[in-house]
Amino acid sequence: MLKLSGLSRSTFYYRQKVSALCDKHAALKDRIKAVFHAHKGRYGYRRVTAEIRQEGHRVNHKTVQHLMVKLGLKSLVRPKKYRSYKGSVGRTAPDLIKRQFSAQAVNQKWVTDVTEFNVGGEKLYLSPVMDLFNGEIIAFETARRPVFKLVEGMLSKALNQLGNNDKPILHSDQGWHYQMPAYQQKLKEHGIQQSMSRKGNCLDNAAMESFFATLKSELFYPNRFESTQSLKNGINDYIHYYNHQRIKLRLKGLSPVQYRTQSLVS
Repeated sequence: MLKLSGLSRSTFYYRQKVSALCDKHAALKDRIKAVFHAHKGRYGYRRVTAEIRQEGHRVNHKTVQHLMVKLGLKSLVRPKKYRSYKGSVGRTAPDLIKRQFSAQAVNQKWVTDVTEFNVGGEKLYLSPVMDLFNGEIIAFETARRPVFKLVEGMLSKALNQLGNNDKPILHSDQGWHYQMPAYQQKLKEHGIQQSMSRKGNCLDNAAMESFFATLKSELFYPNRFESTQSLKNGINDYIHYYNHQRIKLRLKGLSPVQYRTQSLVS
């Protein structure tokens, strides 16, 4: 057979030996695929590595990255967002955050914004507020039109999360919603300091921009929604997942709610 095929004896036995060897990374590959698909392709190699380590396995992030490339597992790409700036319609506020997107305690710094979705020619708008202590979405509102009630409803829900002594800074862009006297009056009534990005500086509200990019790349773009109602339901489910299950590397591999709960205990 070897003579007929023109294959040397040493090459034949080498190939036979190699094919008989098991894949030493077989178990790790299975775990990587399980974590990747459990989070619907939303995790890159860093988060996949962090979750596997949380399970008690020692694994190198470079190994995970290499295996994900071999398996064709690639996290989703982030798109751009809707702009709500329509010019000056009221009073603006100074930038008190100054790109310092971290906080030492819950309800110390909040950020907010509005983003737009298009489903079959129909629009859905989302207005959330995030606590910069742990990146948790503490309140949100959706509406078919970007009317003031969208932001007003979000703000009312967020205010219900405050304790008696909580006086956070609430940061936004210069969107017309946040320049409205009714919005600014409500902040004053609760002792909240208003902060705004400089005009045309999206990096001044990068934390909220990042959340919108993650939401759209992990929920909106990979899925098909038949109506704005189905998208609304999807957003509700995703935000619960984002708060309770999706780990953040800067939170020591914990989800926002896990991190907040742990910090309160300690």
